[in-house]
Order: sequence, then C-alpha cells, then structure tokens
Amino acid sequence: MARDTALLLVDAQESFRHRSYFREEGLPAYIARQQALIDGAKAAGMPVVQIFHVEGTGVFSEESGFIRALAPLQVAPDIVFRKRRHSALVGTGLDVWLTENGIRRVIVSGIRTEQCCETTARHASDLGYAVDYVGEATLTFPMTDAAGREWSAAEIRARTELVLAGRFARIATVEEALAGRTDKAAA
Repeated sequence: MARDTALLLVDAQESFRHRSYFREEGLPAYIARQQALIDGAKAAGMPVVQIFHVEGTGVFSEESGFIRALAPLQVAPDIVFRKRRHSALVGTGLDVWLTENGIRRVIVSGIRTEQCCETTARHASDLGYAVDYVGEATLTFPMTDAAGREWSAAEIRARTELVLAGRFARIATVEEALAGRTDKAAA
C-alpha cells in the first residue's frame, strides 16, 4: 500500500441517531463495509483520519456527548479533526496535516453520502488530491425534494456516485480503494 494515502472517516458519529431523519435501514451494511475499510487501512499502515462535525448547540455540540464514533464502529484514529462546515478541508487544518505527511491520495467514507462526504471529495479533488470515493462505506437517509418526491438513500448514493465519477473521484469498492490506484482511476 502506498504510504501517500489516508482514509478519511467523515462524520460517522452518534449525533445522527438523534436526528428525526435517521433510519436503521442500510445501517448494518454500512457498518460492515465501513469497518472493513477501517480495518483494511490499519492493516496496510494507512493513516485513519477521523473527522467529526460539531455545532454550538444540539446533538452535534460537544456538550451533547454524541461526538463519538457511531456504534458499533471500532476506530483507533491516527488523528482527529473537528469541522463546522460541510467540507472536512475547511477550517480544520486537515489539508496542512495531509501535506505535512506526504498524503497525495484520500479515500472518502462516512456520513452523509451526498453532503459532507461528497463535498469533502470535491474539495479534495480541487486541491489536487487523488480521491477514491467508497459509496458502499457511506450512509445517508431518504430526502424529499421541492416537488414532494422522496428520494431513497440508494437513489441519493447513485446520484452522488454519478456526479463524482471521473470528474472528482474514482468510485471504488472497499477492496479497490485498499488495493490502490489503477489505470481506470480518475485524476
């Protein structure tokens, strides 16, 4: 495994269990794939970067007690960052840390697929990082659009992968991301 790769675990935190939109549907599959990615990264000697979303009040505040890994995930991060924006690269020092550690490729995973994970992937690509987006190791929840149509989590994931693929990221499985870049990879 290349030493220039880091796993970004974005917002996989207990705070989400306390939001009205949280659903258990899809959670077991997400947990299994996310844990496989974490364990594989650790086994490969790849740094695991845990990122938590924080807000001043509510279930995303430090005082809530929910700024911790989503159970039953087992994470022993190499470093932890806290963010207040959608991108993990805004105002956190993450980009400085990645640069100082010679990281040129990031693997993006976590919660929510179309929000903080997608935004972080786009931002990382714009900064020049090679990005693997592991949709199967992301989680989201149904959303209703302005016309009243409910979009399933699977539809949202498919849409996110569509708009990222070949432009901002390589869409990869856990195994593909852990194996590294291929000739098919997006620049």
